[in-house]
Amino acid sequence: KLGIACQSEITREMHFDRKNYFYADLPKGYQITQDKTPICRNGSITIRINETEKDILLTRIHMEEDSGKSIHDLDPFNTLIDLNRAGVPLLEIVTEPVIKSSDEAYQYVSEIRKLLRYLDICDGNMEEGSMRCDVNVSIMPIGSKQFGQRVEIKNLNSIRNVQRSIDYEIVRHAELLEKNDEILVETRTFDAPSGKTIGMRKKEAAHDYRYFPDPDLMPHRPSDEWLDGVRAQVVELPLARKRRLMEQYQLPEGDAEVFVGDMLLGDYFEEVANGLESPKLTANWLINNVQAKLMETGTSIRDLKFPPKAIGQLVGLIKSGEINSKIAQEVFPHMFDSGKLPAEIVKEKGLSQVSGSDELEAFCREAIEANPEPVADFCSGKESALNFLKGQVMKASRGKANPQKVGDLLKRMITG
Repeated sequence: KLGIACQSEITREMHFDRKNYFYADLPKGYQITQDKTPICRNGSITIRINETEKDILLTRIHMEEDSGKSIHDLDPFNTLIDLNRAGVPLLEIVTEPVIKSSDEAYQYVSEIRKLLRYLDICDGNMEEGSMRCDVNVSIMPIGSKQFGQRVEIKNLNSIRNVQRSIDYEIVRHAELLEKNDEILVETRTFDAPSGKTIGMRKKEAAHDYRYFPDPDLMPHRPSDEWLDGVRAQVVELPLARKRRLMEQYQLPEGDAEVFVGDMLLGDYFEEVANGLESPKLTANWLINNVQAKLMETGTSIRDLKFPPKAIGQLVGLIKSGEINSKIAQEVFPHMFDSGKLPAEIVKEKGLSQVSGSDELEAFCREAIEANPEPVADFCSGKESALNFLKGQVMKASRGKANPQKVGDLLKRMITG
């Protein structure tokens, strides 16, 4: 699915190999992987930085079995080995050396995580180990035509640490070169508290692994019918969805990014906004109110008690002038807790906006008579004085007066 989504070439006859090396976290002394026939070759993943798009070219996507986990920080004298994940199959993605900065690396890993979630491959949580990232860093001094020695950084458990480790390593390489010191080809680990990388072991060369075909595993030849079935499962991809949301619903990039980052919230938005005249207002309510309330209560959008049409109805009540934004903020918590539709809550609690001329005139007259100084200030050209008077009307009406009509009415009554 990932290879098809990335426009990769799918290998039609693939073999599994044994990668041989000795390390404490590899109990059987070899790792099942793919050397000559990865499942996917080439392809790309598009990232976006500062409104500019760049294709990160892929070398390969293949399968490999996981090793155990080395734990260095639980014992002052020993490294502990956890073999629970040893032998579990994982998916490995290798890029061409086209990532030129830590910002690009950050965006690339972020885009990978979105793809994994959209394609329902895994949840992409780096902190829990569902997705891990190894970084290879080398630098090219100005005037040189080739990269220097390559160093690998392992044990990166967040996208932010991917960025931090690259920044540190670039500076370390530059300082070594300025002193004419050698950059060792090695595997390093990242120490998050200090923000530094630390040498772990010498890096093996490819021939040290003595790859050979795994004699226990048969070649795999996916059929056309099977591949067609996989293609049918590939949904609209994150960047394509972001572009469409911006175009179809006239959303700003920031709002579209929120809905792309949270696929369920994005689906919910499209269900609500489809056919509404005010998708931007709908987006604001979902991002600023619904999402915030879900985070506050530790719940999922699947747990909402009210149907999607309730948000559309709430937006409609605001647009029609039935209620104002302040009343809507009062209605929403009741919707969230009870699951009732907003129109029902407005009716039950008598929250309909006061728009009738007689009622509004009474409130405005009271505010004008009680506040002669702001009235005089407004007459002398101070527009801000009108906001004070509007506030007095809103207070007297318990927030139910129509602000636009109040402003117009106050102006007319004061100026005659």
